Amino acid sequence: MTEITASMVKALRDNSGAGMMDCKQALKENNGDMEAAIDWLRTKGIAKAEKKAGRTAAEGLVGVATSGTTGAVVEVNSETDFVARNDQFQGLVRGIAELGLGAGGDVDALKAMDYPGAGKSVADHLTNLIGTIGENMSVRRTASLSVSNGVVATYVHNQAADGLGKIGVLVALESDGDAGKLSALGKQVAMHVAATNPLAATTDELDQAVVERERAVLAEQARESGKPEAVIEKMIDGRMRKFYEEVVLLAQTFVIDGENTVEKALKNAEADVGGAIALKGFVRYALGEGIEKEETDFAAEVAAAVSD
Repeated sequence: MTEITASMVKALRDNSGAGMMDCKQALKENNGDMEAAIDWLRTKGIAKAEKKAGRTAAEGLVGVATSGTTGAVVEVNSETDFVARNDQFQGLVRGIAELGLGAGGDVDALKAMDYPGAGKSVADHLTNLIGTIGENMSVRRTASLSVSNGVVATYVHNQAADGLGKIGVLVALESDGDAGKLSALGKQVAMHVAATNPLAATTDELDQAVVERERAVLAEQARESGKPEAVIEKMIDGRMRKFYEEVVLLAQTFVIDGENTVEKALKNAEADVGGAIALKGFVRYALGEGIEKEETDFAAEVAAAVSD
């Protein structure tokens, strides 16, 4: 039997939003398997339908940049929010975002690029700044999108300065229509992405492991109803459609108008833009997502729960 530790209970609580005693029981029931414990909680109706986004575990900034039909987003971390408000650090992130336009989403290539005016690579320039500013910093990740014709629109949420903030989004729209109108539409879609955090642009692009896991959980929930198998299958299909509407960008209700799906909103905009519109991709970076930061507020509480 796997020992259930305080850190395991805390991790499950952070990921599921369930209470500590429920998390402890879920881990016991599943021999410490974290993913199985989350599914157990969901089957019992204790956890939400999906894991909470990773808690912000690092400070710093997300930066976006565009040039022509290409856009880039970067995340540069620091130890404190105080540094993120520093003009020198903001200038660094802005410069790295602009370099990201030529990095093709390769963070190692980005770090190796020459930083303008520094006479050294991004990585070496950052090392020097660590000594100057006095705390650790790192270029964590980067991504870019391009279209042949159209725009790559950007949006920054919780903006600290122009093009810099806590959440950065790129949305690529392919179209021969009016670039100005397309940019305005693209920004609206980027704002929607920032708000809803979709998992994929289309159903086909969803990770099949995620789909299969969701179906398995929904199937278990449906079978607890005791209804005939034929009815259960219809229940599962209906709930999967609802799942797709929640996590697939084109199937989501567009937050800007609250009525149409994003797919329908893009179709409706074609007459105004003056050409067909195709969503070619999106990227959403939230500062620190997926990095766990030690929290001490609940340490005693969790330890007490585990020792019960």
